[in-house]
Amino acid sequence: MQPQYGRNYPVAAQAAHHAPPTRRGPAPIAHPNQYAQPPPPHHTSSHMMQAQKDEQKRRDDLRRKAKHPTNKNIPEGIEELCIGDGVARYKELREVERTLDATMMRKKLEASDSVFHSRSGRTATMRIWISNTAENQPWQSSGMDADTFDFDNDTNASYRVKIQGRLLDEGSDEGLEEEEDEKDPDAMQEDTAEGDKQADAAQKPKPFSQFFTSITIDYDRAKSLQPDNFTQIEWKRPEGAQPQDNPFSQLEFERKGDENMNITINLQRYQNPEIFRLSKPMAELLDTDEEDRAGVLMGVWEYARSQNLQQDDDERKFACDAKLKAIFNGADSFYFPSLPQLIKPHLTTLPPIQLQYTIRVDKDYIAPSPESGKQPSEPTIYDVQVALDDPLQPLLHSILRSKQSAETLKQIQSIDEQIVLLVSAIGRSKAKHAFFTSMATDPVAFVKRWFSSQKRDLEVIMGDAARGGGEDASGEEWRRGGADSVWGTETARESVALWLARQSIPKAH
Repeated sequence: MQPQYGRNYPVAAQAAHHAPPTRRGPAPIAHPNQYAQPPPPHHTSSHMMQAQKDEQKRRDDLRRKAKHPTNKNIPEGIEELCIGDGVARYKELREVERTLDATMMRKKLEASDSVFHSRSGRTATMRIWISNTAENQPWQSSGMDADTFDFDNDTNASYRVKIQGRLLDEGSDEGLEEEEDEKDPDAMQEDTAEGDKQADAAQKPKPFSQFFTSITIDYDRAKSLQPDNFTQIEWKRPEGAQPQDNPFSQLEFERKGDENMNITINLQRYQNPEIFRLSKPMAELLDTDEEDRAGVLMGVWEYARSQNLQQDDDERKFACDAKLKAIFNGADSFYFPSLPQLIKPHLTTLPPIQLQYTIRVDKDYIAPSPESGKQPSEPTIYDVQVALDDPLQPLLHSILRSKQSAETLKQIQSIDEQIVLLVSAIGRSKAKHAFFTSMATDPVAFVKRWFSSQKRDLEVIMGDAARGGGEDASGEEWRRGGADSVWGTETARESVALWLARQSIPKAH
């Protein structure tokens, strides 16, 4: 990654610079039809029709899916009609399936939480090399002394700063580290690239950018004194981007300048979940200076429970003792659902790692004499501690996002659909069995009930239904009168009133 910066003049300023002087005075009056809107294109209506068809198709698909049967439970009473213990075994299998589904869902949620909110506590050493080169400096120009100022000479002195980082191996010994210190970063990167070709892809070292969310370079000088009017350089990971997106192992930038200057490199570490610095009262309560948001919530919860501060009348409400009053501005109590908002003032972002560096453009640094024993553009080396990911995360990722798992779920869904169809067929067969059994047991009563049911359905269709439904109106409750009978109900009175109102309406000829 080599961000380049230059002079960018606004387009309006450039146009104004070359445009002829404008005439001042009242503008000409435009004809009403001069700026009329152009007619809509012919394809607009076709696009609207296609969009309506797509929306209708989507609704039909949703309606079709909603109509699909989903019941996989055997109807009641099937045990008496089947031979053997197949129904009992099926019910046991359904119970095992429910338990297994609940367990797998819980484990999947726990694994997802471990992937996105895991803190392994493992750290490693990140070695960072900072160096710079220079071009077109006064001492590099032919026939010019480094101590001589020539304002008439049109020179374009510049420098290029390079920031490189690499994660040191855990098994490296001190001798190897000293040998690496003496090597040039470019040569070291070539060795690293050669070793990566021979190593497995899963064992390649992570790029420098994956351990930081932003890198800013601040100049130790006023903006007016900077030749290109830039006093800060910033790289920031786009919002929503993952650490593995657009990785790089070195950062370079070029600026104009012909004198040494000091800069500060700020490295904002990447943390998942984000770690915050706690305020003094919160740090005293949790006995730690840094914690993530979930840890703070859990710590306050455990402290309140251990001190028996939970109220009996409302389990969400907690009383505040002296330590909690110092955190919640002297409040006598707090509600646990409001705790995420209450702890915000006590969480501050961790400060970045600051690396001091002096950009040197003098001859002793850029091109030292062989007698000095120094390397050209000798880098400044820093070792910083960075957090490592949980080693179980790749395994959990492979489990949660496995192609084989997706194919297995499709197979299970297909089998479930077949089971639903079989259960529906069993339910229809049971209804047919009950129908013919009832008819064979008492044909006369069955036919009466069947005719009454069919008559009731016809009344409902024609809008003439006045009975409760499904009965032949020959029972004792229909013969008994009084306020407690069927005729004294609100439904009966409403039906009679509706029937009388219908009889009073004259028929149209």
